[in-house]
Amino acid sequence: MNADAKELAVRFDLEKLTAEFYANPYPTYRALRENEPVKRLPNGTMFLTRYDDLVATYKNTKSFSSDKRREFAPKYGDTPLYEHHTTSLVFNDPPAHTRVRRLIMGALSPRAIAGMEGDLVKLVEGLLDAIAAKGRCELIEDFAASIPIEVIGNLLDVPHDERAPLRDWSLAILGALEPVVSPEAAARGNKAVTDFLAYLETLVARRRRKPGNPERDVLTRLIQGEGNGEENGERLTEKELLHNCIFLLNAGHETTTNLIGNGLVALDRNPDQKRRLIDNPDMIKTAVEEMLRYESSNQLGNRMTTEKVELGGVMLDAGTSVTLCIGAANRDPAQFPDPERFDVARTPNRHLAFATGAHQCAGMALARLEGAIAISRFLARFPNYAVSGEPVRGGRIRFRGFLSVPCSIG
Repeated sequence: MNADAKELAVRFDLEKLTAEFYANPYPTYRALRENEPVKRLPNGTMFLTRYDDLVATYKNTKSFSSDKRREFAPKYGDTPLYEHHTTSLVFNDPPAHTRVRRLIMGALSPRAIAGMEGDLVKLVEGLLDAIAAKGRCELIEDFAASIPIEVIGNLLDVPHDERAPLRDWSLAILGALEPVVSPEAAARGNKAVTDFLAYLETLVARRRRKPGNPERDVLTRLIQGEGNGEENGERLTEKELLHNCIFLLNAGHETTTNLIGNGLVALDRNPDQKRRLIDNPDMIKTAVEEMLRYESSNQLGNRMTTEKVELGGVMLDAGTSVTLCIGAANRDPAQFPDPERFDVARTPNRHLAFATGAHQCAGMALARLEGAIAISRFLARFPNYAVSGEPVRGGRIRFRGFLSVPCSIG
């Protein structure tokens, strides 16, 4: 086994992944963590798998930059995808990152999120009613994917009859973030950015004419900027505004869909933990944290070194592209006892599903609320649910989730 694991680590190439890896990457992540935790890939980039190395990278924003202009220029060229990804919050350093994040966080305050709970419960119960009437469900399409689209749609106050294209746009744009992007995937991503921008231009124009409540409507808040439109307040440029609306949908959509889908499948595959959660519904908060750790929705992050820096005993030159493997770090035995075990009561659980440091996910409190309400209420309504066929994975490494999960509801 050790010889096999060493060989697995030696041969690992992020640009040449096998079907076995997509199905279950964790044996490979373990082999890398144990044998080559700071792994130089064939393309010259570095791949990190240890928890402590990821935390050190996230927290050292001076040496490890999130700015993607240099990295994405050869990948995307002069395209809508390049403009989008180099303008959005997640792929920028301070001060641009700080300014946009502050505006978004103002609309995602604890009070604002608490105010969303009633509508979220109503949405989830409506979806559960529809599943009960049908007598079975497709876990992703009928449930997991329907929740974040509505929540983000409500945050931006997108009219209900205009939400249909949002999910496909998001999937196409995020699909183009994979390590290897086919010409077809790039074309879909570029078209999605173009179509999404065109739609947002009309939505923003309408909102400028008739502003919403900036305490609840993120789009109004982003348009008005800090100081609610006062002259000394800070505003986003039109380009920043539009692209960060796209970012908000993308950041909150697929990751939360994956949290709900991955969580319910993990419970089905660990019946002792499912029973434990049914018997102790107040464990839902620790259960959601364990779902985030065990099958992280977002498995990879990226940074670029701005100077020569030592990491995990390896010297990295300035301009080195670094991939942070969240999925591997979240199963590091140095941080998590018995990390391959799914434990709904695990505590402490300082996972990195939302990253850490300056770029810690701005919407994590909202994602936790969505996950807790969706999973707890699904379990309460359908305690005997079971995956009834072979789930289909999304076929991606960066975002780990399912495209479809057939499910009986008992």
